[in-house]
Amino acid sequence: MTEGRAANLDWVGIYSDPFILYGYAASIAFFVALYKAFKLLKYIGRNEVFSLNSVGALKSIKYCALVLCASIVTAGISIKIFHNKADDPAGFLAMCMVISFVSIVVATAAAIFERILQNAIDLKSENDLTI
Repeated sequence: MTEGRAANLDWVGIYSDPFILYGYAASIAFFVALYKAFKLLKYIGRNEVFSLNSVGALKSIKYCALVLCASIVTAGISIKIFHNKADDPAGFLAMCMVISFVSIVVATAAAIFERILQNAIDLKSENDLTI
């Protein structure tokens, strides 16, 4: 049973909605970050934490979190501007704020870990050269 905007749509019309397609595109950053997090865990499991691969994974996670935050903020702004006046977008906007905040926290943590790990790698290579 369909209602509202989707009352007269077929399956292709429902899934080709611009907002649904935007949600699919925005989720790419999340899944790339998730893949990089699993790669980072694999490096940790193989005791390769102090490698440039780990730094690269953290850098990718940071950028993906920032892209996800930007896409969520863009979606929130577009819903705030273009929503139907009969609808109340407060719940959606609250979820946008929470997810954006979590995304910023993840990006900040990844940036901090990236810097610490890069400093540790530099220190390790410096010590390897002196011995």
